[in-house]
Amino acid sequence: MTPLLEARDVVKHYGDVQALNGVTVTVREDEFVSIIGPNGAGKTTLVNVLTGLLRPSSGRVTFKGRDVAGVGPVRLAGLGMARSFQLVNVFPGLTVAETLAVPTLARCGRGGRPFASLGRDADVREGVAEMAALFGLTDKLGRPARTLPQGDKKLLDVASAFALRPELILMDEPTSGVSTHDKTAIMETLVHAAKRIGVKAIIQVEHDMDIVFGYSDRIVALHQGRVLADGPPDAIRADDRVVATVIGRLR
Repeated sequence: MTPLLEARDVVKHYGDVQALNGVTVTVREDEFVSIIGPNGAGKTTLVNVLTGLLRPSSGRVTFKGRDVAGVGPVRLAGLGMARSFQLVNVFPGLTVAETLAVPTLARCGRGGRPFASLGRDADVREGVAEMAALFGLTDKLGRPARTLPQGDKKLLDVASAFALRPELILMDEPTSGVSTHDKTAIMETLVHAAKRIGVKAIIQVEHDMDIVFGYSDRIVALHQGRVLADGPPDAIRADDRVVATVIGRLR
C-alpha cells in the first residue's frame, strides 16, 4: 500500500548547517506517529518540510503519492493535510466562533467576508457548531479567543486545523504549556474528534513521554538530523540508544 505521507532521503541545509541528513519517514493510514528528539535534533525542520513550508535541499516528499515538496501549507490543506502549532495561533480579536469560521469557510469554498458568512451561511454555521461540540467549546463560542484558559486555547488551535477536515493532521506539541491533567483531556478529545471526522492518520511532535508512549502506534526518534530509531513503542522503550540519547534527555 502506498504510504499516505512519505519523506525519503531528505536533506536540508541552512547555509553550512545540515539540519536533516538522509531522513526517511513514512506514515500510513490508521497510524498515530510521534516524532521525538532533543532540541536541535531536526524535528522542527522535518515538520516544516513535511508540511510544505520548506523545500528540502535534496530528497523527496510525497502525500498520497504526489510530490508536495515546498508546495506550502495552503495547497497542502486543499489536498488533505493540516497542521496545528506549538505556539497557539488563535486570533486574539476574534471570538471562538469567528476563529472556527475561518477554516470552515476555506473548506466550504466560500470567499469574501467570513464573519458575514457565519451569520448567513448554514454550512459555515453547522461546521462551526460541529467543531465546537467535538472540542468542548460550545459554551464558549461567543467569547474572545484571547480570554480562554491555555488548555482551551490549545483545543481551539487544534479544532481550527480539524475544521479543514484533513485526511492527515500534524500537531506540533499539542499539549505543551498545560497541566498534566489537561494534557490527557486534550489528547482524548483530539483522538475522539479524529475518529469522528474520519482523519486517516495523525503525526505529532511531542516531548511528554507519557503522551508519546500512551498514544503512539509508532515512534520516530531523531538525533543530530538523522533517524536514530523508528518502531512501535515497546521497541523504542527497549532501545538503549534511544533511551540514553533521546528519552533520557526529554524526561
